[in-house]
Parts: sequence; C-alpha cells; structure tokens
Amino acid sequence: MKFTFGKLLLIFTIVPFVELYILLKLANITSAGITLLIIVITGIIGAYFAKHQGRAVIQNIQYESNSGRMPGNELLHGLCVLIGGILLVTPGIITDLLGFSLLLPLTRTFYVNFIKTYFRKKFDAGSINIYTSNKF
Repeated sequence: MKFTFGKLLLIFTIVPFVELYILLKLANITSAGITLLIIVITGIIGAYFAKHQGRAVIQNIQYESNSGRMPGNELLHGLCVLIGGILLVTPGIITDLLGFSLLLPLTRTFYVNFIKTYFRKKFDAGSINIYTSNKF
C-alpha cells in the first residue's frame, strides 16, 4: 500500500469526522459528561500504560544490545508503543481501540509480524529504495 499525499489527507479528514460522529452518538445515548469522562479516563490510562510498556520495550532493547544482538523486533515493538500512545491521547473511540491494541503485548505482536512481513515482501520484490547522503 503506497501512501500518497491524497490518501493521507483523506485519512486525516475522514477519521476525525467518524470519531466526532461516534462521540456525538455516545453523548446522545449517555450524556456529554459521561462521554467527556470516557475521553479523559482513556487518555490517562493510555498515557500510563504507554509509559509502562515503553519502559519495558526500552529494557528489552538494552538487553538485546548488551547481549550483542540487533534489537530489530524490540525496535518495532517500540514503534508500535509510540504510535499506540499517540492514538490513546487523541480523543476518539476508534483511535482508543487501535491505540490499546498497539500497546497490549499480545496484539502488538500481530502488528510487529505484519510490519516485518510487509517490509520483507517489499525487500524481496526489490521495491525498497534506500537513499543516503554523505554530508561529512
């Protein structure tokens, strides 16, 4: 999947509208206060959980590095934790669900394997270009 500017623009405009629609429906079903409380609580829990998982990933990266191994999987786990944390502090139900799934180690492994498979296929197909700049 190639992300062009148009696709990214579409994602960044459609997702907020869908999130807003869901939040307004939730506020209609419950109340505005409960909806705001849900947003705040998931943000707080998400920030705490992201911090906890981030520390665990950093420890794993340090352990792998100190053992003389490349921490490839751990770096991908770190990327997932970072993205999950960002999604959790973004108000919305869909972003919260996706964020929590990126933070939970069991489901995060699915994302890590997906990313590895995606890049392995791109690499095997020869469709990855690496650009370097020697400015030293």
